[in-house]
Amino acid sequence: MRRIAPADASSILESYAADAAVTRHLTWRPHTNLDDTIEFVNAAIEEWETGPGFPLVVFARSDPGDLIGMFHPRAASSSVSYGYVLARRAWGLGCATEVMAWLVEHAFAHPRIFRAEAFCDVDNLASARVMEKVGMRQEGVMQRYCLHPNVSDVPRDCLMYARVK
Repeated sequence: MRRIAPADASSILESYAADAAVTRHLTWRPHTNLDDTIEFVNAAIEEWETGPGFPLVVFARSDPGDLIGMFHPRAASSSVSYGYVLARRAWGLGCATEVMAWLVEHAFAHPRIFRAEAFCDVDNLASARVMEKVGMRQEGVMQRYCLHPNVSDVPRDCLMYARVK
Protein backbone atom coordinates (compact mmCIF):
# COMPACT_ATOMS: atom_id res chain seq x y z
CA MET A 1 0.00 0.00 0.00
CA ARG A 2 1.26 3.45 -0.81
CA ARG A 3 0.21 6.96 -1.76
CA ILE A 4 -1.18 7.24 -5.29
CA ALA A 5 1.20 8.65 -7.93
CA PRO A 6 0.82 9.93 -11.53
CA ALA A 7 2.56 6.83 -12.89
CA ASP A 8 -0.30 4.66 -11.52
CA ALA A 9 -2.85 5.84 -14.09
CA SER A 10 -2.32 3.15 -16.73
CA SER A 11 -2.24 0.36 -14.11
CA ILE A 12 -5.46 1.66 -12.56
CA LEU A 13 -7.18 1.73 -15.95
CA GLU A 14 -6.02 -1.78 -16.83
CA SER A 15 -6.66 -3.24 -13.39
CA TYR A 16 -10.16 -2.02 -12.53
CA ALA A 17 -11.25 1.44 -13.68
CA ALA A 18 -12.65 0.30 -17.04
CA ASP A 19 -14.38 -2.80 -15.65
CA ALA A 20 -18.16 -2.34 -15.46
CA ALA A 21 -18.54 -5.16 -12.92
CA VAL A 22 -15.97 -3.58 -10.59
CA THR A 23 -17.44 -0.08 -10.84
CA ARG A 24 -21.06 -1.19 -10.59
CA HIS A 25 -21.61 0.07 -7.02
CA LEU A 26 -19.21 3.01 -7.17
CA THR A 27 -20.02 6.70 -7.52
CA TRP A 28 -18.33 6.99 -10.93
CA ARG A 29 -18.77 5.37 -14.31
CA PRO A 30 -16.13 3.07 -15.82
CA HIS A 31 -13.30 4.93 -17.46
CA THR A 32 -13.29 4.77 -21.24
CA ASN A 33 -9.73 5.92 -21.86
CA LEU A 34 -6.46 6.81 -20.17
CA ASP A 35 -7.37 10.52 -20.04
CA ASP A 36 -10.30 9.67 -17.70
CA THR A 37 -7.92 7.86 -15.38
CA ILE A 38 -5.24 10.55 -15.49
CA GLU A 39 -7.87 13.12 -14.49
CA PHE A 40 -8.99 10.86 -11.62
CA VAL A 41 -5.40 10.29 -10.43
CA ASN A 42 -4.65 14.02 -10.53
CA ALA A 43 -7.76 14.73 -8.43
CA ALA A 44 -6.73 12.04 -5.93
CA ILE A 45 -3.22 13.49 -5.65
CA GLU A 46 -4.64 16.98 -5.11
CA GLU A 47 -7.00 15.67 -2.43
CA TRP A 48 -4.06 14.14 -0.55
CA GLU A 49 -2.19 17.45 -0.71
CA THR A 50 -5.06 19.79 0.14
CA GLY A 51 -7.86 17.94 1.82
CA PRO A 52 -8.95 15.31 4.24
CA GLY A 53 -8.57 12.36 1.85
CA PHE A 54 -5.61 10.00 1.63
CA PRO A 55 -6.02 7.80 -1.49
CA LEU A 56 -3.82 4.71 -1.36
CA VAL A 57 -3.12 2.21 -4.11
CA VAL A 58 -2.83 -1.43 -3.09
CA PHE A 59 -0.65 -4.13 -4.60
CA ALA A 60 -0.80 -7.91 -4.46
CA ARG A 61 1.40 -9.34 -1.73
CA SER A 62 2.60 -12.06 -4.14
CA ASP A 63 3.50 -9.51 -6.85
CA PRO A 64 4.39 -6.02 -5.56
CA GLY A 65 4.10 -4.65 -9.10
CA ASP A 66 0.49 -5.80 -9.50
CA LEU A 67 -1.83 -2.90 -8.62
CA ILE A 68 -5.09 -4.49 -7.46
CA GLY A 69 -7.07 -1.61 -6.02
CA MET A 70 -7.41 1.59 -4.09
CA PHE A 71 -8.53 2.48 -0.58
CA HIS A 72 -9.59 6.00 0.29
CA PRO A 73 -9.66 7.07 3.94
CA ARG A 74 -11.17 10.51 4.61
CA ALA A 75 -10.69 12.17 7.97
CA ALA A 76 -13.26 14.51 9.46
CA SER A 77 -13.10 15.75 13.04
CA SER A 78 -12.97 12.62 15.20
CA SER A 79 -13.85 10.05 12.53
CA VAL A 80 -12.49 8.42 9.40
CA SER A 81 -14.69 7.21 6.56
CA TYR A 82 -13.54 4.68 3.98
CA GLY A 83 -14.20 3.83 0.39
CA TYR A 84 -12.43 1.23 -1.68
CA VAL A 85 -12.29 -0.62 -4.97
CA LEU A 86 -10.59 -3.90 -5.88
CA ALA A 87 -9.85 -5.45 -9.24
CA ARG A 88 -12.08 -8.42 -9.99
CA ARG A 89 -9.11 -10.81 -9.82
CA ALA A 90 -8.67 -9.83 -6.12
CA TRP A 91 -12.28 -10.49 -5.11
CA GLY A 92 -12.90 -13.20 -2.55
CA LEU A 93 -9.27 -13.52 -1.46
CA GLY A 94 -9.49 -11.52 1.77
CA CYS A 95 -7.60 -8.51 0.37
CA ALA A 96 -10.27 -5.95 1.23
CA THR A 97 -10.66 -7.33 4.74
CA GLU A 98 -6.91 -7.34 5.35
CA VAL A 99 -6.40 -3.76 4.19
CA MET A 100 -9.53 -2.38 5.88
CA ALA A 101 -8.60 -4.04 9.17
CA TRP A 102 -5.16 -2.45 9.04
CA LEU A 103 -6.56 0.97 8.10
CA VAL A 104 -9.11 0.95 10.93
CA GLU A 105 -6.49 -0.07 13.49
CA HIS A 106 -4.16 2.60 12.13
CA ALA A 107 -6.87 5.25 12.50
CA PHE A 108 -7.70 4.14 16.05
CA ALA A 109 -4.04 4.46 17.00
CA HIS A 110 -4.54 8.20 16.65
CA PRO A 111 -5.76 9.63 19.98
CA ARG A 112 -8.33 11.94 18.36
CA ILE A 113 -10.06 9.34 16.15
CA PHE A 114 -13.04 7.63 17.77
CA ARG A 115 -15.09 6.39 14.81
CA ALA A 116 -14.39 4.43 11.63
CA GLU A 117 -17.25 4.25 9.15
CA ALA A 118 -18.13 3.10 5.67
CA PHE A 119 -21.25 2.53 3.63
CA CYS A 120 -22.23 0.41 0.69
CA ASP A 121 -25.15 0.04 -1.67
CA VAL A 122 -27.87 -2.22 -0.23
CA ASP A 123 -27.15 -4.73 -2.98
CA ASN A 124 -23.38 -4.81 -2.40
CA LEU A 125 -23.36 -7.64 0.12
CA ALA A 126 -19.68 -8.45 -0.42
CA SER A 127 -18.69 -4.99 0.81
CA ALA A 128 -21.10 -5.26 3.72
CA ARG A 129 -19.40 -8.51 4.73
CA VAL A 130 -15.95 -6.86 4.62
CA MET A 131 -17.15 -4.17 7.01
CA GLU A 132 -18.57 -6.78 9.36
CA LYS A 133 -15.32 -8.77 9.29
CA VAL A 134 -13.34 -5.71 10.44
CA GLY A 135 -15.64 -5.23 13.41
CA MET A 136 -18.00 -2.61 12.03
CA ARG A 137 -21.65 -2.90 12.93
CA GLN A 138 -24.53 -1.98 10.70
CA GLU A 139 -26.10 1.19 12.07
CA GLY A 140 -28.98 1.33 9.63
CA VAL A 141 -30.16 1.93 6.13
CA MET A 142 -29.52 5.41 4.78
CA GLN A 143 -32.38 6.06 2.38
CA ARG A 144 -31.55 7.66 -0.96
CA TYR A 145 -28.04 8.21 0.40
CA CYS A 146 -25.69 7.91 -2.58
CA LEU A 147 -25.87 8.04 -6.34
CA HIS A 148 -24.43 4.92 -7.95
CA PRO A 149 -24.80 5.91 -11.62
CA ASN A 150 -24.01 2.43 -12.92
CA VAL A 151 -27.09 1.07 -11.14
CA SER A 152 -29.58 3.94 -11.13
CA ASP A 153 -30.09 7.58 -12.10
CA VAL A 154 -31.38 8.40 -8.61
CA PRO A 155 -29.68 8.06 -5.21
CA ARG A 156 -29.77 4.55 -3.77
CA ASP A 157 -30.31 3.23 -0.28
CA CYS A 158 -27.07 2.34 1.47
CA LEU A 159 -26.06 0.32 4.50
CA MET A 160 -24.10 2.40 7.04
CA TYR A 161 -21.47 0.59 9.10
CA ALA A 162 -19.27 1.90 11.90
CA ARG A 163 -16.89 0.85 14.61
CA VAL A 164 -16.12 3.08 17.57
CA LYS A 165 -13.48 3.02 20.27
